[in-house]
Amino acid sequence: MKTALITGASSGIGKATAKIFAEEGFNLILCGRRQEKLEELQQELQGKCSVHLLAFDVREKKEVFSKIEGVPSKFANIDILINNAGNAHGLDPIQKGSIEDWDAMIDINVKGLLYVSKAIIPKMIERASGHIINIGSTAGKEVYPNGNVYCGSKHAVDAITQGMRIDLNGKGIRVGAINPGMVETEFSEVRFKGDTEKAKKVYEGFKPLQSEDIADIIRFVVTRPSHVNIADLMVMCTAQASSAIVYKK
Repeated sequence: MKTALITGASSGIGKATAKIFAEEGFNLILCGRRQEKLEELQQELQGKCSVHLLAFDVREKKEVFSKIEGVPSKFANIDILINNAGNAHGLDPIQKGSIEDWDAMIDINVKGLLYVSKAIIPKMIERASGHIINIGSTAGKEVYPNGNVYCGSKHAVDAITQGMRIDLNGKGIRVGAINPGMVETEFSEVRFKGDTEKAKKVYEGFKPLQSEDIADIIRFVVTRPSHVNIADLMVMCTAQASSAIVYKK
């Protein structure tokens, strides 16, 4: 039975992935900042699979390493890592951007991904087996107006994924990225700092991707034969043509 660790599992794509992985019978290590949300998900998955919760912020380096190193022996051999935790903060031109927002995006989207990966990769190398999927974004493929630092952080994820795949080549570890376009999650509420009405307007007039759509793709990727690695996948809803072009009725 495989064990999967999912960051950002308390909501959105991470939560949907946990549910769909439970259908596959995977042991799950669910990571997130909100303990209560993780516990609610654990209850929902009860009886479907074994679940261990790790409440931490991926920005906190020492906590990341100590929590992952301390998982029970049943969950110690992590076969699949889903680096899903990520956030967008603000939507401002570069000259008006908030340094606090910049720090949050770089610390979560880039450094947090690196910390979690660093904590897990050595044991994958020891076993000559593992699968890492980094959740990127179409923003990591092209830059859109006022996306500056967020796009920069996701371009970094794209580069890091490529670097991981090169460095881990020949070690039995598959590395790939899934890059979604517009997905209807709490993402926009975070970006607009809790302004629910503003967040809702982002998805008005078209059908965006749902978290379950991305989770289903992740399931497909991790269930391919061991000689198959889906290295880079970009997915958008039908109404979206690029990061900045969306057809709205």
